[in-house]
Amino acid sequence: MSQRITILPETLTNKIAAGEVVERPASVIKELIENSLDAGATDISVEIIAGGRRRILVTDNGHGMSREDALLSLERHATSKIRVDSDLDRILTLGFRGEALPSIASVSRFSLATRESGTLEGTEIIVEGGRVRDVRACGMPAGTVIGVEQIFYNLPPRLKFMKSAETETGHVADVIARMAVSRPDVAFSCTSDERELLRLLRSDLRWRLAQVVGRESSQHLYPVKGGDGYATVTGFVSGPALMRSGTQAIYTYVNGRFIRDKVVQHAVMQAYRGVIDRGRYPVVALFIETSPGEVDVNVHPTKHEVRFRRQADVHDAIQAAVEEVLRSSPWLASAPPAAASTADGATGQAYRQRIAAAAQASLSLPLRPLYQPQTAEQSGPASATPVVSPADNISVNEPAPPFLPEQPPTESAGYFSSLSVIGQFHCEYILCQSDSELVIIDQHAASERVAYQLLKQQCQSGGIESQRLLFPETVELSYSEVAVATRFTTDLAGIGFDLEPFGGTTIMVSAVPRLVGKKDAILLVRDILAELERFGTSGAFNDALESLLSRIACHSVIRGAHPLEKRQIKELLYHMDHTDFAASCPHGRPVSYVVTLAGLQRIFKRT
Repeated sequence: MSQRITILPETLTNKIAAGEVVERPASVIKELIENSLDAGATDISVEIIAGGRRRILVTDNGHGMSREDALLSLERHATSKIRVDSDLDRILTLGFRGEALPSIASVSRFSLATRESGTLEGTEIIVEGGRVRDVRACGMPAGTVIGVEQIFYNLPPRLKFMKSAETETGHVADVIARMAVSRPDVAFSCTSDERELLRLLRSDLRWRLAQVVGRESSQHLYPVKGGDGYATVTGFVSGPALMRSGTQAIYTYVNGRFIRDKVVQHAVMQAYRGVIDRGRYPVVALFIETSPGEVDVNVHPTKHEVRFRRQADVHDAIQAAVEEVLRSSPWLASAPPAAASTADGATGQAYRQRIAAAAQASLSLPLRPLYQPQTAEQSGPASATPVVSPADNISVNEPAPPFLPEQPPTESAGYFSSLSVIGQFHCEYILCQSDSELVIIDQHAASERVAYQLLKQQCQSGGIESQRLLFPETVELSYSEVAVATRFTTDLAGIGFDLEPFGGTTIMVSAVPRLVGKKDAILLVRDILAELERFGTSGAFNDALESLLSRIACHSVIRGAHPLEKRQIKELLYHMDHTDFAASCPHGRPVSYVVTLAGLQRIFKRT
């Protein structure tokens, strides 16, 4: 009988194990930086070519390794971090599994050069596909230099799932930013294709966050300090003026290790409940410190997931610490002081607002005709033309007549146009009557459907109408969002956006769709890029187009309580009759709700 079960060769088992640790170039850099930090490095440099697909070079000034330790470090499960079972209950280092270096070396052309500070020469090891090819002495400064070339060259299934160079570069920069926030006492630098991507000098946590999320953004961050004897919470959280469309700016660390934990994120979002809108996420950098024995970091090879022994206590400590900051609304206390008072005692801002209001009111008043025909009763000497003195000879420019929309063509009224308008309720809902029915219309959902239909028609006819901004605006993004903006620049131009790189993680918005010209265009740009980040190629842009158009429509129309004139209501109802799928908004919410007279009579027990 033939033997069915065999022992896999070591080269194959290494490739299988590497799939858990090495997902993309960014995960390689994460593992190497963690080793550098564990080695006591205070200066870490990263160089990548083609997003790390062609080459990765990580240099640090840590304590280095001897020749024997360097060779052992390439053996699977060889580590200096733990020695006995009980060490798993008190892990304080970032690495401990002893899998990173052999996993990386098994799927790339790998080189390791290292020297301890007390030795005269270093050691260089060349590895190809997991096999050591050469070991030799070398001269170098104290520390370690690791090179990784042609990652996944011997693993085609994983290689074909690699993204574009821009996307991989964005992931690399995000990983370095996350590691840099955790250690502001360490200097980090990164170059991509011989172009400096970021340089972070040693500083404190607030300045490091300013370097990562932008100086203007850092002005909206407020310190957190709380917790109890079991878990302490420190760091910074943002006010409602600094929000993101996704969780990419939520940096959470447990005992110095970056984690993505549902318990921690839920605690943060619970604290922000009622402070920010649903679907928005804050900028947060929180450091949770607890006893090493109270948290299990040995859950997954990537070490992003953890388990807490007392999960509820950690959750409550985080939520209480963040809520304590948000409860006092520090962003109100930090508002700039009022301007100096004017002569009449009003502040400069109030005075300017009053003057602007008066000017606006004067424009809305009807103009007195320069000539009025006289009646018979008015004729006579008293009605003679008055003499105009030189002082009265004032040039008056008549304001342009107000814009009046074109009247709808005379045709049979549709369902919405035939409704008799009663008025508004809470400035959010339009109340109408149709025979024996009360029709309640959500004015935001209706306006959103009309705007979406217009955008869709413009897109099908060659492009959405764009509007240049009088003063282009800059927006700070994450590195992955910058990569998305670069990859989809042409596609975004087709729907009305003109985005240009402005250096580093900043882009300049020069034009937006005309419908959102007067709205918060920067917030819309963030939402669009966050949605596009889920798609890998430009070909997927068409798949996301309808979702993007609905988002633009949502940002372009009225929101919340907004009074409408009867003329505006009539125009909205007219356009609803000429809109497809008018019964629901682009997100699927109903536009109208009907209450019948019979139903009301049953409520009031009149039947």
